[in-house]
Amino acid sequence: MVARYVVGACGVALMGLGVSLVWAQAPWDVAVWLVGAVVLHDGLIAPLVLLVGLGVAATRPGLRGPLRAALVTGGCLTAIALPDILRPGPFTNATVVPLDYVRNWLVLLGVVGVGAALVVVGKRLRAGRARRRG
Repeated sequence: MVARYVVGACGVALMGLGVSLVWAQAPWDVAVWLVGAVVLHDGLIAPLVLLVGLGVAATRPGLRGPLRAALVTGGCLTAIALPDILRPGPFTNATVVPLDYVRNWLVLLGVVGVGAALVVVGKRLRAGRARRRG
């Protein structure tokens, strides 16, 4: 019970940090990012997740949940990383863009894919054990 309150307090603190960071930006920049995020989500991520979910549900119902979760997570990671991935040209000042965003984005997508695969394997192992018992 205490852990729930601690996690909730951390979440509220992080939301406050996010609001303060957004407040420090130019309103036009925030509006462009928000509109872009809505267009990316509603125009690409949501239809892709729904189509893949429907296609997988018809062939392999057990894969639908983990695959949709992986696609939603990957889509959100892409929406977050896209501005830095599409940032033009190399910078002479390494502190402007200090990380290799493309590599880190691909690593995170790989982690999400491996996590979804582990969930599917875990479900199959549990189903196999249940069939042997019953």
